[in-house]
Amino acid sequence: MRSLFLKIFLSYWLAQALFVVLAILITLAVRQRSESATTETKTKILNESVQAYEQGGEAAVRKYLEDIRESEQLRVYLFDARGQEVTGRPVPGWADDTQRNIPIPRRDLLQYLTPSPFQRQTLATPEGHRYIMVVMLPPGPFGPRGVPGLGILIGVVSSGIVCYFLAVYLARPIVRLRSATQRLAEGDLTARAGGLGKRRGDEIAQLVRDFDAMAERLETLVNAQSRLLKDISHELRSPLARLNVALALARQRSGAEAQGALERIDLEANRLNGMIERLLTIARLESGVDNLRQGAVRLGDLVREIVEDADFEAQGRGCHVSAMVVDDCTVTGNPALLHSAIENVVRNATRYTDSGTSVEVRLETHQELANTTAIIRVTDSGPGVPEDALDKLFRPFYRIDDARGRETGGVGLGLAITERAVRLHGGTVRAANRPQGGLMVEIRLPVAATTPPKPPKNEAETSLLGARS
Repeated sequence: MRSLFLKIFLSYWLAQALFVVLAILITLAVRQRSESATTETKTKILNESVQAYEQGGEAAVRKYLEDIRESEQLRVYLFDARGQEVTGRPVPGWADDTQRNIPIPRRDLLQYLTPSPFQRQTLATPEGHRYIMVVMLPPGPFGPRGVPGLGILIGVVSSGIVCYFLAVYLARPIVRLRSATQRLAEGDLTARAGGLGKRRGDEIAQLVRDFDAMAERLETLVNAQSRLLKDISHELRSPLARLNVALALARQRSGAEAQGALERIDLEANRLNGMIERLLTIARLESGVDNLRQGAVRLGDLVREIVEDADFEAQGRGCHVSAMVVDDCTVTGNPALLHSAIENVVRNATRYTDSGTSVEVRLETHQELANTTAIIRVTDSGPGVPEDALDKLFRPFYRIDDARGRETGGVGLGLAITERAVRLHGGTVRAANRPQGGLMVEIRLPVAATTPPKPPKNEAETSLLGARS
């Protein structure tokens, strides 16, 4: 059976048929036993009541029938051949109609589906006397003798069991698919949702297999792209090295009139070399940081060092960079990698901030349940970024404006390195436009458990680097 529709339809149909058949079978079995027991009880009561009447008169039979009502929960009336109740008690309408064989009308569906509680039985004595006994059976938990209630209970239980296994059968692959989707979205390209077996061929199984095929294809493409990037970077190093050697020889053999062109060649060669280094860094980050040395990194010291260098370089544009360390903390990671990640963001901010403005780097911590997160915010006063481009800033080689990228020397690799380095350290990075203008890049990193306690907040806690006098 390969159709999910047929599985659902036939499963529910089977459940309904199963509980109906079980209810009917058990109801018939219980009814037969109940009918047999009731017939024997009625015969015994009729004989004993007639005997009590003939031997002890009206008082004796009344006492006997009252005892039966208290012990058996049966309402019994005994009539003689003339239709008179022998105890002289008031006779209810149902008892009089039953002894006359007049059918009692049924008022609702439950009465139609259940046996009649009013029973009639006659007895002729050897002396020629004829007696009629009328009995009203006690109601069961859901009806007379409890038969309909038992059937309903059987139906509910049996259908519940079938529907439970059907729900498990349908939900299990969906849960596996959801878990694999979450893992794939988090960057685990090895995530698969298989394990259903080859026999299952319904729509959900086909969806799971299509997802696994998609994930496998995606993993292949990403790994191929990473290998291609790494191979190209390595292959470019050899001709670049020969270019540098040829450039050095050309400087020795050429005159002063060629120095300008050679300097330009040297500049472009250095840019190409820097781009290759960044490409190799991205390829290395994509393969993980298991082989990189990790240790405790004091973020406050790291931020101050980066800001000091960036502020010195920004003086040529009339800008300055300031650091505000509100909460110093320690993270676990690779110092060089974290330095490069934060430095790329700061340099990007100093490159695009307006002349004469400042770039602010703020470090603080935030408590999130049982975990503490270090937050580094880098804000500039530049033109900002279009909203639809914010999520693309951390892609390799992405530039908003190619002309501006050539002007500033950027190739769109710095923020891509930042995103991968931060992600490999268990953190996140995002960009947002500031309401007052400019761009804000926020880096979040998990704080190490060994972080020393925060010093008291005072004036000395805030360090501003690069402030002009």
